[in-house]
Amino acid sequence: MADDKPLGMDNAFTATDLHRQAADPTYAGALSFMRRKYTTDLTGVDAVVWGIPLDTATSNRPGTRFGPRGVREASCGMDNDPQYPFGSRLFDDMAVVDYGDCYFYYGHQNEVPAAIEAGADKIINADSLPYLLSIGGDHFVTYPLLQAHVKKHGPLALVQFDAHQDTWDDKEGAVDHGTFIIRAVRDGLIDVEHSIQVGIRTIAPTDCGIEILDALQCHEMTPTEIATRILARTAGKKTYMTFDIDCLDPAFAPGTGTPVSGGLSTAQALMILRRLKTLDVVGSDVVEVSPSYDNADITSIAGSTVAMYMLGNLWERRFRSS
Repeated sequence: MADDKPLGMDNAFTATDLHRQAADPTYAGALSFMRRKYTTDLTGVDAVVWGIPLDTATSNRPGTRFGPRGVREASCGMDNDPQYPFGSRLFDDMAVVDYGDCYFYYGHQNEVPAAIEAGADKIINADSLPYLLSIGGDHFVTYPLLQAHVKKHGPLALVQFDAHQDTWDDKEGAVDHGTFIIRAVRDGLIDVEHSIQVGIRTIAPTDCGIEILDALQCHEMTPTEIATRILARTAGKKTYMTFDIDCLDPAFAPGTGTPVSGGLSTAQALMILRRLKTLDVVGSDVVEVSPSYDNADITSIAGSTVAMYMLGNLWERRFRSS
């Protein structure tokens, strides 16, 4: 048999080379993110995809505990061909693994933040110093993720794509997806003078000093103009990026817990992300995908594509010029 014959099915379990594309057909095989190998061995790994199946912090419709599963399934059509628009098979250069999901006991909510933070600590401080891309889960998960990243890098600029500011009062440390920003600001995790929220179309008690580009402003601007504002605001600082899928209009992302009309289109969001390839992003997440409310998987597809763009931008920064 020829040496270049594709490997068998289930690359998520059978892969022996992290730089090899999978041969699984899009309709079959084990559902890891983009068919990457499921492993907790981070030797030589450049980036880790990690699921956080939490939805006990939601204020409206639950179901984001199934977000990581939905995003993984939707991602399986993006592995074999060169990834668009990057024009390359990202994994030829960049070793990426699927670390599975964060474990916590749903009945002990008070223990969940520490479990997420500890898991993130373990990943980002591995010897290979991998980039962490987390898939939620509701938006509360960003708070302990920020805690882990800030311990390593210091206070970070934040780029948040969202319909909501998430600055509601935290009611003495409640686990709530609408309060993680106010808590992060109070804890000194976010450099507010270099942080920005994009796509906002609700009103919260405070902006915490974070710049807001609301959805109506975004619709009057080009993707290049929006990206320019983001780059100017972050000013070259180390940045954490969080993408709440409800930043997108419900026409493009109905599968989410707190949909708000008037949001960005998927195409707008992707064009903005593509223009942020020089942003010094040290970690990121995609949250609030709730497959139970989806139609034809379009929200999961959007979430998986946003996640792929995040990896693509990482590839651009680390490998494109080499």
